[in-house]
Amino acid sequence: MTGNLRGIAWMATTGVLFVAVTGIVRHLGTDMSPVQAAFIRYLFGLLLLLPVFVRMGSLRRPASVIGLHASRGVIHGIGVMLWFFAMANIPIAEVTALGFTAPIFTTVGAALFLGERLRLYRIGAVLMGFGGALVVLQPGFQEINIGSIAQLTAAPLFAASFLIAKRLTNVESSTAIVAYLSVFVTLVLLVPAIYVWRTPTAIELVWLFATAALATLGHYTLTQAFRAADITVTQPIQFLQLVWATILGLAVFGEQPEIWTWVGGGMIVASATFIAHREGKRRKDRVENL
Repeated sequence: MTGNLRGIAWMATTGVLFVAVTGIVRHLGTDMSPVQAAFIRYLFGLLLLLPVFVRMGSLRRPASVIGLHASRGVIHGIGVMLWFFAMANIPIAEVTALGFTAPIFTTVGAALFLGERLRLYRIGAVLMGFGGALVVLQPGFQEINIGSIAQLTAAPLFAASFLIAKRLTNVESSTAIVAYLSVFVTLVLLVPAIYVWRTPTAIELVWLFATAALATLGHYTLTQAFRAADITVTQPIQFLQLVWATILGLAVFGEQPEIWTWVGGGMIVASATFIAHREGKRRKDRVENL
């Protein structure tokens, strides 16, 4: 199997795993506070990553590096709470579609904070992505659910988390970046989780452990996909999550997606795919010109 085919297979597996995570969180519903659910999920994830910390040896880092890890943990932790809230209040397909605006925010953030040039095609793709989000939300035609607002707010936070992770790759291994994220997100969620805490049932703990295991495995398969193939190959496969999420919502939860979710989601997917394609082409041209 070629590298690109392996990458496609890894990414397809990633999509199924992440949609399974959304399905479990949706199943848990609103009985448990999103903050507490997010905290327990990350606490379990931290326990699963203990072997990683053992292999890392020393956890000491320069203050500037720890500051980046901590900043990312705060930003990502808030995004996770918003995502859990959105999952409990709006259809899975809508959560997934709005979540795909994150690559659009990443493009803008890279220009603002990493010094990357905001080219004309990037601006066009960003505008198309925001247009797709508006189609999904239909402002002025229907009341916008607070869950939709939560998910749309989470997207730029996850984009910021990705940008910090990209900067950390200059000084940290991928394993360390994932491990420290789990530590700081767990710490960020601890205090608000205590504030809303109620004793979880045994079945809730089982589901949240499954969420942590699936999400951790999903991050591993995602890394494998990026290692095996170019992002221009894997990005379109990643967007199949919208299809899997829609099927899951319909088959398990009886959620009938509106046509505007498909139309807006398609616009968002197209814009992010276009950005990935153009960026891949620019990198290839630079290599060939060396």
